[in-house]
This record gives sequence, C-alpha cells and structure tokens, in this order.
Amino acid sequence: MNTQTRVPSHPARVQDRYDRMVRNAGGRSRFIRTRAGRAHVVEAGDGAPVVHLHGNNTSSLSHLMLLEHTTAVHSYLVDRPGFGLSDPSEFRRADLRQHAVGFVEDVLDGLGLESAVLVGASGGGIWSVWYALDRPARVRGVVMLGSVPLLPGARIPPDIRLMATPVLGQFLGRTVKPGRRMLLHLLSSMGEGDTIRRYPELLDSLVDAAHDPVARAANVAELRAILSPFGPRPAARIRPEALRRLQVPTLMIWGDHDPVVRVRDAQAVAELVPDARLEVLAAGHVPQLGRPARVAALIEEFTRSVSTLTRRSPPPGCGGRARPRRVRVRYPRSPTVR
Repeated sequence: MNTQTRVPSHPARVQDRYDRMVRNAGGRSRFIRTRAGRAHVVEAGDGAPVVHLHGNNTSSLSHLMLLEHTTAVHSYLVDRPGFGLSDPSEFRRADLRQHAVGFVEDVLDGLGLESAVLVGASGGGIWSVWYALDRPARVRGVVMLGSVPLLPGARIPPDIRLMATPVLGQFLGRTVKPGRRMLLHLLSSMGEGDTIRRYPELLDSLVDAAHDPVARAANVAELRAILSPFGPRPAARIRPEALRRLQVPTLMIWGDHDPVVRVRDAQAVAELVPDARLEVLAAGHVPQLGRPARVAALIEEFTRSVSTLTRRSPPPGCGGRARPRRVRVRYPRSPTVR
C-alpha cells in the first residue's frame, strides 16, 4: 500500500499562466529537489550565477522583467516554498531562519553552484541576509532589492500586518477573495500602485496566487512567523550587531518612497554593514517594476565587481569588522518623494 503523503498542488490556471509568462520572457523552467520538496527555478542568461529570492504575496514572476536586461549573468529566479510552482513546506515560527538557510543551501546544491550572488526582495531579502550571515563562504555578495522588512527602522503597512493577525487574518483569508482592486490598493500602499499597471499579466498572476490555497497558506504562515499585529516580532528582527557581522559585499537598491524602510534608515543600515553601497532610485518597495533596466544594470555591475573579488580579513583593531567609512549614497536625478 502506498503511504506516501500527497503534496498539495497549485491550481492548473497558475501553472498555465506561469508557463506562458516564463516563455514570453525567454526563460527556462525546471525543478530541483530540496528538503522542503521540489523548488521551481526560472533560468536565463549566461555568466556569473545570480540567485533571486522573491518577496511575499508574489513569486519569481515579479523578477521576470529583469531577464531581458541581465543577459551577461546567469539568472536563477527561485520560487520559495509554497509560492509560484514550488512545493509547500511546514515550519514552526521558531524554526523559520533554520528553514530559510536550509532551503537556500539546498537550492545552491541543486543548481550545482559553489557560490553565487543572492538578490533578495523584501521577504526574500530576509532569507538572503540570514543565509549570508550563516554561510558567508557560499555568498559572493548580497543585493537587497527594495527594503527588507526586518531591518532596523522597518514600518510594516497596516494591510500587511492585518494578514499576520492570527484570528482576524485567518478569517479574512477564508472569506475575502482578493481581486484586482484590492491588490492595486495593497501595491499602492507599497508605493507601486502606478508601476504595477505596466504589467497587467503580472497583476493577474497576483490575483491567481491570492486564490491559490497553497501560496496563500505559505504567505500567511511566513508573515505570522516574522510579524505581529504591531510590526516585526522582536525575536525575528535583524539587529545592528548582526549587520556588523555581515561580511559579504552588499548592494542596497532602495526606492526613494519605499514605505517599509525609509531612505534615512537604509543609510543607517549601510553604515553598519562593513562593505555596503546604497543606491536610491525613484521607486517604491519594488524598484524593478518602474526601473527594470537600471536595476538590472546595477545587479550586473555588482556581480562583475564581486566575481573576482578576493575576500580579505578586516584590518587589525576593528573588532571583526572593517574600518568605519562614509557610505556612498546615489540618489535619482529627479527624486520623487511621496
């Protein structure tokens, strides 16, 4: 008798739209094995490896617009567990960091990569920072693509905190079926209400995901693990002492009206990280929506700069970190602050 547990599957409409969007973007799909189950990966380009980890409420489809601009690197867009087309995975709140590090480790192993640049967007940025802290030898560099919601100074919009509320959030998840209007409202609260309209099929894919019980459960479980109704959980926060230990080159691509971690707080974070550079674009929480070519150019430039870098020990007397330095911050020529 077959006693193997059946893995919940994503709806057929999610698969169909996914296949069409990946094909139209010139990507290739494949699955790799991880301890969390099968992970779906979109590949494109040729060159140094760059592994993308998307944020919450979305999937690797939210990075597809970068592929046409990043042909000089080998991009791997990874669906995190339960999102996109990847299998779901159960975890306890206290185990999320261990779960995240194990997943990224399995992805690198499954892709046959000794090391890579990690590009983490929002929640994917949390996983990227955690992995770089725990496995620095396998990380050539970290790109924070938009703000990371567990950094010092993070302010989580009320709509997102509501989803993490145990009783009310669960009730709304069962009874409210988000459509375009609700998702546009959510993206507007993240500073991207106008830019998402440039990608109607991506917006439709977000509607699909909101109706996908596998993706919805994964999203709610992760949000509850890192957020309370009042903001980031104290035990989950990425604290200043951890940022001082982040010993890999770090590129921070920030929107000038990102509501989660504002630019002044991002600059304070960059001052803590031993080797950080902050680039500020005219954008909200998802810079690649409005500035795909610029974001792609920054990722390629950063990848080239770290691909041949020999990591050096910090100078004597620095307490395990590099000497304090002035952080270079580049602002958009015509910033739009909202």
